[in-house]
Amino acid sequence: MRKTYNFSAGPAVLPEEVLEQAREEMLDWHGSGMSVMEMSHRGKEFMSIMDKTESTLRELADIPAGYKILFLQGGALSQFAMVPMNLLGESGKADYVQTGQWSEKAINEAARYGSVHIAASSESDGFNSAPPLAQWKISPGTAYVHYTTNETIGGVEFQWIPDLSAIAGSDKTIPLVADMSSNFLSRPFDVSKFGLIYAGAQKNVGPAGLVLVIIREDLLDVAPLSGTPTMYRYKTYADNASMYNTPPTYAIYIMGLVMEWLKKQGGLAAIEQRNIAKARLIYDLIDASSFYHCPVNRADRSRMNIPFTLSDSSLDEVFLKQAQTHGLLQLKGHRSVGGMRASIYNAMPLEGVQALAAFMQEFERNHA
Repeated sequence: MRKTYNFSAGPAVLPEEVLEQAREEMLDWHGSGMSVMEMSHRGKEFMSIMDKTESTLRELADIPAGYKILFLQGGALSQFAMVPMNLLGESGKADYVQTGQWSEKAINEAARYGSVHIAASSESDGFNSAPPLAQWKISPGTAYVHYTTNETIGGVEFQWIPDLSAIAGSDKTIPLVADMSSNFLSRPFDVSKFGLIYAGAQKNVGPAGLVLVIIREDLLDVAPLSGTPTMYRYKTYADNASMYNTPPTYAIYIMGLVMEWLKKQGGLAAIEQRNIAKARLIYDLIDASSFYHCPVNRADRSRMNIPFTLSDSSLDEVFLKQAQTHGLLQLKGHRSVGGMRASIYNAMPLEGVQALAAFMQEFERNHA
């Protein structure tokens, strides 16, 4: 058993039993005589891993027929370009919701390929909330609407799925596109409400190096922008079962183990309840204290990433050093915002969050 708890925002903690199984299978996967890292991606051994990983994900997330699951490389940042390249189509226009640094990066990249309209923004409150749907304004003829479901840095999470049909003047057929990188599979979600979902694996799914795309099949018929490379076309992956090139095989294998672990936990409904309980432990402590502060609007607080500051910032380094001696790792806030950040993804056990809460209470008693 590990004696530390890793609160890194990503690459993030993995379930301990997944790491143990990977260790046991490292040199010889199921009597094949090969490590998964050595297998041909087109061999029957790895193909069985790939097929099971995809089918388990489809079962866990209740992904309906009519959607393709793609296994890509390049991380979620590659999708900031691939989405507009593939979906802008003839209109050349897209709408984006601006809620923090990751959505801003997506906006800036999309602007390289077409016209970007900001449908809604929380910039006026320092990106500490999710703009309510009543404030969204969709531009006529837009190709899609993009939003970031959870801002990993700012700790703002949408607790609802936008219903674009409820927006005045909105075309009900507009595809909703979501960057779910940091809360993917942390709760149940209705895939049928989306045209495209993408997520980097290194938060809740597996190691860095793999990005997942779930795309409605009709969107594969949208003509990509002229000059889009073959490897940046979603249809390339869909037509070749994500095997046009060598996929990130070991990351897919680990993802498969994580999917099985999630099933053992009771699936997404059960993991959501656990995530709610973990987040409540820390937020309740912060809200009851004048020593700690979380700037995010309470209704929009992330269950995955909890940013907080100390009343005296000169104590930040003391807090981090003492936390490390207590086995609480990677609590430093993002360099752009400072303070602290506790990332408590699916694989963070309740005991780790309890240990953090106990340390925070002790630190406040000693330094308030």
